[in-house]
Amino acid sequence: MFAYIGSRTTRERNARGDGITVCKVLADHTLELVQVVGELVNPSYLALDRRGERLYTVHGDQTAVSVFAVDRATGRLRHLQQQDCGGRNPVHLALDPTGRFLVVSNHLSGNVAVLPVHGDGTLGAVSQRLDLPGEPGPHRIEQPFSKPHFNPFSPDGRHVVVPDKGLDRVFTVPFTSGRLDAAGLRSVVSREGAGPRHVAFHPHAAVLYAVNELDSTVTAYRSAPDGALVPFQCLPTLPDDHIGKSRAAGIAVHPTGRFVVASNRGHDSLALFAVAPDTQRLHWVGAFATGVPPPALLRTGR
Repeated sequence: MFAYIGSRTTRERNARGDGITVCKVLADHTLELVQVVGELVNPSYLALDRRGERLYTVHGDQTAVSVFAVDRATGRLRHLQQQDCGGRNPVHLALDPTGRFLVVSNHLSGNVAVLPVHGDGTLGAVSQRLDLPGEPGPHRIEQPFSKPHFNPFSPDGRHVVVPDKGLDRVFTVPFTSGRLDAAGLRSVVSREGAGPRHVAFHPHAAVLYAVNELDSTVTAYRSAPDGALVPFQCLPTLPDDHIGKSRAAGIAVHPTGRFVVASNRGHDSLALFAVAPDTQRLHWVGAFATGVPPPALLRTGR
């Protein structure tokens, strides 16, 4: 098994990354360096195809995505192509369930773009751009316009879910025959100034959790088959004694569905929530400093 790690690389981002790092995952779960693919601009978010033969990356702050061939025996990468992504600052990308289309969030253009995937894994030109509608949030610096930040497919593959930090909304849009269906676009409004950033799906229930960057909270939503989202809980990601600056960033659900983890940038911690098995409501467990081993209950899922 191999791990692929993206990074920010530019001086403008005060970044220290070198590109894409390839590591072999050893039996004891430690990492062994295999390759560093350098001379790349901000290859942040990555997506691996189902067969493990192609790796796709956005180039943050730029206007392109890249495709790499993967040597499945060694894990090493070989650059195949760079393709325009139809907007500025692509921040996330996801392959549709068929592997024939790539969807990209363009953070500074306020759109989600679709690119066809050819039989050899390379990308065609942008086939669709969908602008996201709504009024900007109240934060004068962070919310001047639509800022989509994430675009995973729902577990059934029928919808793309797009949290929009600029509009304080989480969008769902049907994806059919390689196109985003604008007529079926839905959205749910978050708290004013929340800044939804990323989402994660519960593995056994029609529930998703959104982490809100600007107010450092997690909102829980129930999901209907038509893509409609209904919020039912919102909790902070920070301990009540933290009074400094911090921004929430990523979120993940444990494979068992028993825990949710969200990251805090500034507090430099991982917020851990227990999930009630019958209601999927969250219960605050604590915030654990990054760089230290996770608590035993998270390692074991019990």
